Formats: sequence, C-alpha cells, structure tokens
Amino acid sequence: MFDCAPLALKVHSAVRTFAYAAAVRLPKSRRTRMTPAMTDAKPADALRAHWTDRLPGAWKPYAQLSRLDRPIGWQLLLLPCLMGLAATRTGHGFFIQDAFYALAFVLGAIAMRGAGCTYNDILDRDIDAQVARTRMRPLPSGAVSLKKAWTWLLLQCLAGLVALLVFPPFAKLVALAALPLVALYPLMKRITWWPQAWLGIVFSWGALVAGAAAYGDTIPATALVLYAGCICWTIGYDTIYALQDREDDALVGVRSTARLFANRWRLWTSVFYIAALLLWAGASALGSAHWLTLGIFGLIGATMIWPMLDNLDADNPESALAAFKFNAWIGAAVLFALALEPLLRSARPWLG
Repeated sequence: MFDCAPLALKVHSAVRTFAYAAAVRLPKSRRTRMTPAMTDAKPADALRAHWTDRLPGAWKPYAQLSRLDRPIGWQLLLLPCLMGLAATRTGHGFFIQDAFYALAFVLGAIAMRGAGCTYNDILDRDIDAQVARTRMRPLPSGAVSLKKAWTWLLLQCLAGLVALLVFPPFAKLVALAALPLVALYPLMKRITWWPQAWLGIVFSWGALVAGAAAYGDTIPATALVLYAGCICWTIGYDTIYALQDREDDALVGVRSTARLFANRWRLWTSVFYIAALLLWAGASALGSAHWLTLGIFGLIGATMIWPMLDNLDADNPESALAAFKFNAWIGAAVLFALALEPLLRSARPWLG
C-alpha cells in the first residue's frame, strides 16, 4: 500500500519554506513594520525574567543574539575550562595566576558563546524561521538586520581576543586552533547525524586551553582525558536539548542524535554520561587525586545524572529543557570534585 505520510511531510515543509521566503523577500514598503510588542517578544526557550529585560529596546535583540538571557550556554562552555584548570593543578595546588586565568575564561566564555550563537543564527536564519521554538529569534523575526548581526559578531570576537591576551603563547595558539572547528559547527546538522559530537569537540576545547595554560608548552595527558570526558558529556546533554525539536527538525531536514537514537535515546544518552564519568575519573587518577574525588563522581552519577534521565519525558519540551539546564549543576559538581584536592593542598599552609 502506498504510504502518503512522507509526501505529506515534504509538502508541509515546502509550503512553510515558500511562505517564509515570500515574507522576507517583500519590498521594504510592503514588509510588516516591527511593533514594540514584536521587538520585545522572546524566543520560546528564553528565561521569562532576566536582567536583559531592563535593557533599552534597541539593545534587547543583540542580547538575544548572544543568548545573554540564556546563561546556561556560557556556563556549559566555561565549566570545561575550569575543570581543566583544576585537573591539571591536582597534586600541585592552585597558583595566583590561576585567578586571572579563571576570570579570562569567564569573559572568553561569555563573549565567544555569544559570537558562536550570533554566527549560528546568521547561517540558520532560514531554518530558524521554520521551527516553532526559534522563529522569534532576532534575525528571522526581523528585529536585527543581517549587516548589524555581522557587526555584532565582530565586536564579540574582539572581546574574546582581549580575554585571550592573558594566557601564555602556547595556550593562545591552542585556543585559536578551535576557530575553524567553531566556524564549521553550524553546517554539521546538515551533513551528519552527529552534530552533538562536533559541538562537544568545540564546547570542550577550553579543557585543552586550560591544560596548555597550566603547563606552558604542552597539553598534559590529564587535560586530554578530561577533554574526552567533556565531549561525551556534551553529546549527552545536547541530545537532551535536541529532544525539543525532533518533529520540526524532521520537517526541515535538520539532523541530530536525538533523531538518530529515536526511541532508544535514554539508553544511548546514559552510555555517554557513563563514559564521561569514567573519563573524568581517569583524568583524576592520572593526577593522583584523592579517593574522595572518585567517590564524588559515583555520587554524581547516582544522585544527579540517573534521576535526571529517569524522570525526563522526551515528549514534553519543558521537561527536556529543564533536564538540559540541570547539567550546569552536574558540571558544577564535577568541578567541585576536581578542585577539591588542589584547593585543600593550596590551603594547607594556612591551616597549619
């Protein structure tokens, strides 16, 4: 029997694409004028109350382009940086310059996450217009022009460059080596079912930069193993994030591990979280961390990761978004486990 479902999906997608194209190609005199209410409209996944709400109206779309109203992104980008710094200081303790590195990582994470989101929105503006969760973003909604988005992208990259100046020469080279990978990321969802893996490669890069900053002229094995763990972690949490868009992604042809894993997403996501915990534990062991650190990793898996995955409802976008955001707490717990030994070692002279 002929199955008309695939044909219906294609027709639906074509109609939506044509409608969007017709809207954005109208002459300026015939386009819908943006009203204050439309300018203030938020994407579906934005926080309902945030300090960016108090910004002047003309500034708000740029804050949305940078996802400043969604701090979870820069937090997840920052955590591998701080994890890498903590893991490489195990057995040695922290140094004064580590405080400057940490501040630079904060500035760099906010700036480069904003730049990455802006670049992603520039390339994905047509796709975003067809997805319910993203169609109110500044570019598809018309709140920001393409030219102004490119200018904003450049300004954020300059802020990231300022943060980079704090690090030693070799660490700067390691950081700059990630730029081609960042530039290619928005294309991955079009050519591979594993864009989450590419995101892991990019989002976890800070662990390598931290290792290079700590050692000065090389990347230690501890940082490499930690980096691999962070990649697995990113695949896990970004698969959860992509659960929100599976239906829309199928219509517009966007690929993801959430679609690839289908009904077995819970099993495969669990595998990546377990792999992350094992690799993080391996990085700690390479640094001769205290047994307590390894115990904390076990507690994180049993009391944080497992309940999160067990309670997650893949058919409820709010449940998927809440689980995704919970990964900031998981990352903070991992950072605490990694930083415990170097913190105690640094505090020893003060404790007598």
